[in-house]
Amino acid sequence: MSEHQTVEWKESWRDEYLRWICGFANAEGGTLVIGRDDRGTAVGVPNAERLLEEIPNKARDLLGIVPSVRLVEEGGLSLVEIAVEPSPTAISYRGEYHVRSGSTKQELRGPALTAFLLRKMGRHWDAAPVPGVSASDLDSRTMRSFVTRALRQGRIAPEAEQGTDADLLERLRLTEGSWLKRAALLLFHPDPLRFVSGAFVKIGFFESNAEVLYHDVIEGDLFRQVATTLDLLTTKYMKAWISYERVHRIETLPVPEPALREAVLNAIVHKDYGVASPVQIRVYNDRIKIWNAGLLPNSWTPASEAGAPVAATQPGHCRGVLSRRHDRGVGPRH
Repeated sequence: MSEHQTVEWKESWRDEYLRWICGFANAEGGTLVIGRDDRGTAVGVPNAERLLEEIPNKARDLLGIVPSVRLVEEGGLSLVEIAVEPSPTAISYRGEYHVRSGSTKQELRGPALTAFLLRKMGRHWDAAPVPGVSASDLDSRTMRSFVTRALRQGRIAPEAEQGTDADLLERLRLTEGSWLKRAALLLFHPDPLRFVSGAFVKIGFFESNAEVLYHDVIEGDLFRQVATTLDLLTTKYMKAWISYERVHRIETLPVPEPALREAVLNAIVHKDYGVASPVQIRVYNDRIKIWNAGLLPNSWTPASEAGAPVAATQPGHCRGVLSRRHDRGVGPRH
């Protein structure tokens, strides 16, 4: 047995471990065991009876919750088990918000804290209303283009074609009262960067990890960002192999277009737009690195799915790598 998402061991009690109780309550719940060392060996607690009274009182006063605290005997030694239920509301310890992630405790700050608090309230960052913006500020052509594509794929009711832009926003649940939600601005505003600092894509061609030879910045609504990014990658940044079938010239991209399209879509769609960093794409001669700011699901780690194409490089960030395939050809095209 080892420490994991819902189990933590401590040799003795310290009041700072209320942060661990806070972290369990803000995640999936769990058990904090006092009287085991880091290897899980029982070492006992000399003041176990006193802790049975002190810990629930301190948790109540400082966290606003009362965990289940019980005495456990093992090999003639006394241990204290603190069982914490997941809380439906956000729990703080002296103004700090902690959460259990894997076998560690993390203090939430900045965008991660904002997203956590919204989630505890049943809200999401992109569902927050934005005052001072109306349907008339959005790009009607983008909205009509969306309707056309959605109708072609059977993803929207036929009557949407005859409705107004305001009707479409209501149908897509992108309004809250008279206000538009942030998602509406990302999807349909001609300049979402006015409202969302990280709503753009940066592409660079690198000869090494440090030296960028040229780059582009792609702005506009998310539909435009996807289309422009894919166009630039396939026409400016990637070198296609050229081969011939009789008199016909065939150009083969180093990365299959469906894979490239899926990677770019995932990077833009799943970005955490509460973080000011843009989607970043680094193109090399033999690979493409795509990075965005995003959170992995609770208890999910890079090892959760063998061979997953996306891996966490640091808390709150994701990166994908596409490698050049080795097709035979006559030569490259810039």
